[in-house]
Amino acid sequence: MTNQLLGSVKVADEVWIAAALLQSEQPGVEDFAVEEIVERAQREGLLKPLRPGVYVHVIQHCVANRAPNPGRYRMLFETAEGKRRLFRDGDPYHPGREGSKTKPSPEDLPAGYEGLLKWYEEWSRNSREKEIENDPLLQARGSGRHIWADEHADEYVRRLREGWE
Repeated sequence: MTNQLLGSVKVADEVWIAAALLQSEQPGVEDFAVEEIVERAQREGLLKPLRPGVYVHVIQHCVANRAPNPGRYRMLFETAEGKRRLFRDGDPYHPGREGSKTKPSPEDLPAGYEGLLKWYEEWSRNSREKEIENDPLLQARGSGRHIWADEHADEYVRRLREGWE
């Protein structure tokens, strides 16, 4: 592919592609250093030389849980200082980023990268399900229902309050 064809790739989409490639190539790794994402974008070589905006997008513009300044994408999530992973539905984000882009549009991806969107949807769904599975608070949901299994909740509360004055 020539640079002229790739010149239309948005910097945010280039960052998403680099992060998605890292996550798909290393499924056991939860997050990546900022430098790893920038290096992966450089190795991918969508545009040469690497645009300076890639770094600032990885640091700030694409990071959902940072205040927008001015970019407001929700493509990455900061897991720790200097660490990022792809954003997934259910992740907390700064309210100023509400409704913003979380992944490239299919028509914005260069040829050969379309499969990343399907991979991302599956990865995001599976990651979210695992997170819920491993959350001790969510696992406890419904664990006390046996307490009033044979009576209505209102009756149970009324019984507990008997003798209160």
